[in-house]
Order: sequence, then C-alpha cells, then structure tokens
Amino acid sequence: MASREPAGPPRPPSEPAPRTPLSRLAELHGVAASYSPSPDRTVAATDAALVAILAALGVDASTPDAVRAALALHEAETAARLLPPTLVSWDGHAPAALAGLPDGTLLRVTTERGEARASADRLPPGVHALHATAPDGRTADVHLVAAPARLPAPPGRAYGLLVQLYSLLSRRSWGMGDLGDLGELTAWAGRALGAGFVQVNPLHAAVPGDPTDPSPYRPSSRRYPDPVHLRVEDIPEYPYAEDRDQLRAVLERAERLRESVLRKGALIDRDAVWDLKREALEAVRAVPLGPGRQAAYADFLAAEGQALEDHATWCAFAEAHGSDWRSWPAGLRDPRSSETARARGELMDRVDFHSRLAWLTDAQLAAAQRSARDAGMSVGLVHDLAVGVHPDGADAWAQQEYFAAGMSVGAPPDAFNARGQDWGLPPWRPDRLAASGYAPYRHLLRALLRHAGALRIDHVMGLFRLWWIPQGQPPTEGSYVRHDAEAMLAILVLEASRAGALVIGEDLGTVGPGVRERLQERGVLGTSVLWFERDWEGDGAPLPLDRWRADCLATATTHDLPSTAARLTGEHVELRDRLGLLTRPLGEERAAAAADTREWLALLSRLGLLRGRDGGAPSSAEEAEIQAVHRFLMRTPARLIGVWLPDAVGDRRPQNLPGTWDEYPNWRLPVADAEGRPVTLEELAASPRLHALVDVVRAESGRAGPPGNPPRRAP
Repeated sequence: MASREPAGPPRPPSEPAPRTPLSRLAELHGVAASYSPSPDRTVAATDAALVAILAALGVDASTPDAVRAALALHEAETAARLLPPTLVSWDGHAPAALAGLPDGTLLRVTTERGEARASADRLPPGVHALHATAPDGRTADVHLVAAPARLPAPPGRAYGLLVQLYSLLSRRSWGMGDLGDLGELTAWAGRALGAGFVQVNPLHAAVPGDPTDPSPYRPSSRRYPDPVHLRVEDIPEYPYAEDRDQLRAVLERAERLRESVLRKGALIDRDAVWDLKREALEAVRAVPLGPGRQAAYADFLAAEGQALEDHATWCAFAEAHGSDWRSWPAGLRDPRSSETARARGELMDRVDFHSRLAWLTDAQLAAAQRSARDAGMSVGLVHDLAVGVHPDGADAWAQQEYFAAGMSVGAPPDAFNARGQDWGLPPWRPDRLAASGYAPYRHLLRALLRHAGALRIDHVMGLFRLWWIPQGQPPTEGSYVRHDAEAMLAILVLEASRAGALVIGEDLGTVGPGVRERLQERGVLGTSVLWFERDWEGDGAPLPLDRWRADCLATATTHDLPSTAARLTGEHVELRDRLGLLTRPLGEERAAAAADTREWLALLSRLGLLRGRDGGAPSSAEEAEIQAVHRFLMRTPARLIGVWLPDAVGDRRPQNLPGTWDEYPNWRLPVADAEGRPVTLEELAASPRLHALVDVVRAESGRAGPPGNPPRRAP
C-alpha cells in the first residue's frame, strides 16, 4: 500500500455527531459511527455507509424498525452468551473474562495436544478448546489462544538489504528476478557484506490476467507463493526431462527476454516470463518423481490438506473459465458444491500440476532461507504480508464465508489524500474470524513464517481496524470496522514465536491512538523512514538521534517512495509534475522539497556525518549525501537498519508511484544505476559504489546512540 506522509496542521475542532439508535447498533457490532482524522476533528459516518456495512455483517438496519429489532436481538444474545467465541491468555494467565463467570461455573480445557485440564491457568502456548458450564445450564465452547507475553527482541543489531525480487535480475534470470537469484543474494550479502537480513516484496500468488496485475499487493492467494518465482533449472527433475530440444528453445527465448530488459530498455513482463516457465514446467512435470521425492510430495499434500486442494482447484478452474470466479458457471462458484467436486475430479491432472508447483516453490523458498542462515545472517529472509487479496482470486473464492460481500478496504480522506483511497481488497469479517478461532489467519501466518526469519506486515494497523467502503461508493462513504486486536496480536505473537521469527509492522501514515504502544508491548517492531521522522508536536524539525525509537526497522525509503537520490536532487517532484500528480503549483512543491532536504543535510553536516568515505572520497556530492543518510540511520538506536538496494547504485526511479496505473511502469522496473542502466546481480556484487555504501554502514555498526523514545507523530 502507499505510504502516507504525516498529516498537516491541526484543523478547527468539530462537534461529535449525536448518538442515534443506528450509530449505537453500529458500535455494538464494531463499526465506528465516526472517525477522527486528527485529535481535534471528528467526522461522522453517513447513515448509508453504516447500513451497508452492517448488512455485510449480517445485520439488517435498513429501517428504524429493523434497527430496533437488531438492538433487541443483540441485547438478548449478549445476556444469553456466557463467553465470547475466542479468548486470549497472555503468558499463561487466565483470561480476565473468566473472572466474570457465575460462581460454580465448571471449566474444561483441552489443549492442542489433547491434554485435559480443569483450569485456564499456566497453559502452554497454543490454541486450545475451552468448555464452560454455568450453574444455570448455559454452556460455551471457546477457542482459547495462549500466547507468550511478547516476541523476543532481535538477536543483536543488524543491517540488511531491501529489494523487490522481480527487479533483481541475474545472468540466469528469465526476464525477472527469481528464487535462485534470492538464494544468491542472501549468500553474497551474508558472507561478503555482513548483512543480517534481506527483505523482499510479497511473493504471494498473483491472479492471472491479460495482462496480469503486476502489483504484489493484490494477490490471488496470500497463503501460497507464485510459481513465476521458480528457478526452473534448480528443480531436481529438470535434467531428466525428455524433450531437450523444447527446453533448449525455451531457454533461448528466456535469454532474449532477459536481454530485452537488461540491454534494450524493455519493462519486466511477468506474463511473458510465466508463459515460458509454464511451458518448461509442463515438461519437467512429466518426469516421474523418485521414491523419496514422491514421499516428500505426499507429505506436503497431507500437511496442506483442504487449503492446497482449494488453491489448486481455483487455478485449474481459472485455466478453463477465466480468473474471475464470480463469472464461472453457478455451481463452480461454491467451493463446497457437488458441481465443484465433480469438476475437480475431471480436472484432477491440472489440480495436481498446480499442487506440484506450490510444493516446488515452497522448497525453493526453504532453500533461500537456508542459504541466508548458512551465510551467517542473524535473521535471514524477511517476507512481506499484503493487506488483503484480490476479489477475483483463489482466497476470495475458497474462503467466501470469511469475507464481507460487497465491501472493499482502503483509507479515509486525510491531509495526504483528500479523496481517500480504495485498495479494491475485500475485508475479512471479524465475527466469522472470531467464531472460527481465527483459523484462516492462523494458517496464513504459519505458512508465511515457515521459511522466514521475520515477517513484515503491510499496514499493520489493519490488525486493529480497517476502513470499509461499500462497493460502488467513493472512499468518503466508508467507516472503520474493528477487529479484536488482542486476539489478532496474540495469534501473531504465538505463530511468530513458534517459528522463531521477528515481526515488523509497517506503521507509517495515520495511526490510531495507542496502536504503536500496544504493538511495542508485544514485541512487534515498527517502521521508521528518515524523511518522516520529525518533531511533529514541537517545531517540526528533523527528529534528533536520541528521540528515535529502538524497536523499529529504520530506512531511508521504501518501494512506495522516491529513491534517496531522487529525493536529494528533487527529481521526484519533477516526475510527479510530469504525471499531473502535484496538488500545489510546481514552484511551491520544488521549494518545499528543497527546504526539507536542506534541513536534513544541515543536520547531517552539524553531526559530522556528511564527509568523504574512509579511504577515498565519494565520486559525487550526491553519493556523499546518500552515505551520510545511512551514517545517520546507523547512529539511531534502531535495532534493524534497512538499505534499499537500488539506493546503493543511485537508482532514480521508485518501484511504485501511488496514484498512477498505466501512466507509470509500477512494479515492472529492474534495479538500475544513476543513468537508468539496468544492473544485474553480478554487477551489483562488483559495484564500487555499492561497496562504498556498505563500508560506511559496516563502519558505523555498533555506534548507535542510546535507546530512543517512541517518536511523536503528527495527528
């Protein structure tokens, strides 16, 4: 999602909206009747938005009589309910809700391992089953999430590289970066550069199309990776494929595709890459698996179960009927229908093909993480979890009961975007998640953490609430819908602890009160981008080193923001002007950007960080400034410091420019140098400019200031 800059000056206070029966009903179901874009301003949700959102939650509020009936029903259900469907136990302590049970209530807990207990105290970590029987005969069956108090801190201080994998081509890539390249990158960065991690974009499976949506943040499935990332030659069966002439021809076409990107200025074409890989994978799949490989594949199928069968079935149906499941024959729109079961049987060969691809991709992800740890990385791979999924895709089809029909998530209007944002992603229903013990969420996290040293969660505020927009309406016609943040956090901490992984929350932009504090309490690291770190409650000056928070990943930029070189030179303003994205006259935007840069450079100069590299001066003032920015980041108390890999070679272009579609080649650019020439992984490894920047970072390791306070943000 687009990172949003801190909000501007406070606006005059507004009066809170009067409480009505409709707004009271909405609040009872976790729907906010109003929101505050700043502490001194409240905006009421429209009645139409509340009615539509409640309908998506199964609550009829279409008339005053319906509202009264819904309120009465909620009151009756609350009085009859003994316990909510999911409870949380932190660090072995019994949930507070149990203290409110009637005297004489009997409890029975069945742990994940099948052990029976009569108390909810000192439970082992896991998701357990609790049965309660009250003296008046009421009963409750509850999912009890027992989680450690917090995630452990990172194992020492580390720096790492941030890169969009598709953009990192090597001499062996087929037109875009792949998991073989990722393994090479982690081995080199760990062994030669001393890096502790490599963070990549979401590798989730995409929705096929014509063309496929290139954004990694609108996937078909978040649980399964995209086989377009496979290194075909690394599959053990590849050398034994019979039609060598066919594979030789595919490799020749792949070489031409790679060279068109690296040498002829072509954009990364995911669809062209997939066409080639699919042809090769069909040939490789014809090779029988050996006994050991067959046993491993059978174990994978058994472990993944229904989820993988659903995913592979959607892929097979999409080949036959197109990728929008809502346009399929009526019987196939229901993943549990007899028609779907019959069609799956008829297409079992294709279902097996896509299941096999999931297995192969999982194996190469595991190899990339092993490569990172073998290279000495303290963390290894940092995977990225997108906010949601494409409404046409596999997850939306297979998990229909968990998604709110007719809704999309986004962001409300704020100082950065007066119209708000609609991301086109259907939200999970909080009530259905809670009733299931958050099963889809648990399984998703488990899958992503399996081969990760850390997980970055895009728009981590979504664990607390999301902005729902009725489809067909502008983002202004939405409202926030609340999740049970305790349960969402407990499951996150539980699954990450089991995997031995860190969690990094992308908490840029507008953040609700107390959110950062609750995340920090549970050991979830935040994200701090240098240009946004200012004293927003004071004079707005760049935040001093000792005011930076320690529990964060600190970076100079992200995939949604200008590269450091572009920001220092002001080229990002010129780009936005060419595309008609400026909200102020060009002169004003130039002046504001230049003033912002001057303030930071002045601070870097006062701290003695803007200087030549030890052993030789940088080749340009711009390179010296980029080095100074990273010296500053290394002097902060941040536990993790990320170097945007394109910054290391002076790349000018953002990977994604929010607010554009066809106007800018989002998600299709290879890493390039300051002149715009694509740079291969092999050339990166030999780049004097990259090594000069890494030398600066490594020289500053261990020189962080004292732990900082949580930064104060603009409202």
